[in-house]
Amino acid sequence: MIKFAKDFLFGVSLSGPQTEGDKNKKNQSVMDYWFKIQPEDFYDRIGPNYTCDFYNNYKEHLKWLDVIGLEVYRTSIQWTRLIDDIYKCKINDDAKNFYLNYFKEIKKRKIKLVVNLHHFDIPKILLDNGGWENKETIYLFFQFAKICFELFEDIVDEWATFNEPLADVDSKYLYGWHYPKIKNFKRSIQVFYNMMVAHAKVVNYYKDNFKNKHNKITIILNVTPSYPRSNDIDDIKASDFNNMLITYSQLDLVLKGELSKELIVFLKENNLLPEYTKLELNEFKKHKIDYLSLNYYQPFRVMKKESKTIKNQIMPWSFYDHYEWPDRRVNPYRGWEIYPEGIYDIANLIKEKYNNFPWMISENGMGVQDEDRFRKDNIINDDYRIDFINEHLDWLKKAIDEGANCFGYSLWTFIDCWSWTNAYKNRYGLIEYDLDTQKTNIKKSGLYLKELIDSKNK
Repeated sequence: MIKFAKDFLFGVSLSGPQTEGDKNKKNQSVMDYWFKIQPEDFYDRIGPNYTCDFYNNYKEHLKWLDVIGLEVYRTSIQWTRLIDDIYKCKINDDAKNFYLNYFKEIKKRKIKLVVNLHHFDIPKILLDNGGWENKETIYLFFQFAKICFELFEDIVDEWATFNEPLADVDSKYLYGWHYPKIKNFKRSIQVFYNMMVAHAKVVNYYKDNFKNKHNKITIILNVTPSYPRSNDIDDIKASDFNNMLITYSQLDLVLKGELSKELIVFLKENNLLPEYTKLELNEFKKHKIDYLSLNYYQPFRVMKKESKTIKNQIMPWSFYDHYEWPDRRVNPYRGWEIYPEGIYDIANLIKEKYNNFPWMISENGMGVQDEDRFRKDNIINDDYRIDFINEHLDWLKKAIDEGANCFGYSLWTFIDCWSWTNAYKNRYGLIEYDLDTQKTNIKKSGLYLKELIDSKNK
């Protein structure tokens, strides 16, 4: 068993829209609305209204925290639950009490509580007015964040502004996977830029007004390292371009307060620069987050452009082609490549390019369909998940031993939860959840994580 230092933290990540259900919510998120108008887009027509119901059953579900001995617990506050009137920022008292009681239940176990403010769930009423393309949304999110700080600062240990802003943008504005299903490179850049401005404004406010607190603030970024097909110079250029676009763009803004000159030149030459102001750019330079939260699931493999491009339509893949590595291992249920070494490469990237800034893996995990077939002696024997965890931790430990400033590892996720269009097709949890009976039980991977935690604390 891999042995980590005592101060290395093991945890889990969840989100409000994927666990709470919709009881007593006064507003629809984009996900709520999408399911309402197009339920056929969701596996088995299961939507966010039908989840593991933390709104009513969080006490019952959280008992498993005691069994595993987890040290970090991340979830999110739903903007659409806490705020009744999105434009007037009117607080819903029932929601406020729910979050207070939910958070207290976690904290009484002396677990580090991390609360995220945006997890793919923009209010539908804002989307109707342009969503994150509209600068007003920056202001309204800033007001929402201030309310959250005022209400919950005394109980929350650490805050996160956004979960995977780039993945959210890609899904809604670039690839068209999620509603509103737009495929437009320029618009996606504007949305991402505006979200990052909102992030910077919230961090600056928090740092200026809570600087005497021990609490910290972060952002959760999905990092997908790009690898070239070969050592051919054109393949390497394609990979470098993709890293510049999807990895360095995020890290440069968050940690350096600016974009690289190379990326700015590319945006200018292709008429892709977002609308911005000097005041907005100044927001990026004021304060840094306290640490990085990084989600890693899979690599990105590319090669030089060989296929035909569509005229008059610039997209990221206008500059490279996807490449399938012949030696790849793939999770057949999700279609993602399993490449544990990527976590080591991320560690070295942060160490070498970003002055070894402190960070943690805030999401890593494996979704598998029909896990009941692996049941033995009334427990799901998810050895495949244990192997997945072990392989990634092996590479992470190697990076730490070589000086990487990583202090924690959290899994997606604690309990089988609703997952966008995937709904409950693939299960990621350490705890199984029966949709029909609402009963829960620990999986073998949950017991294994308990062993990992116990071993480092001996």
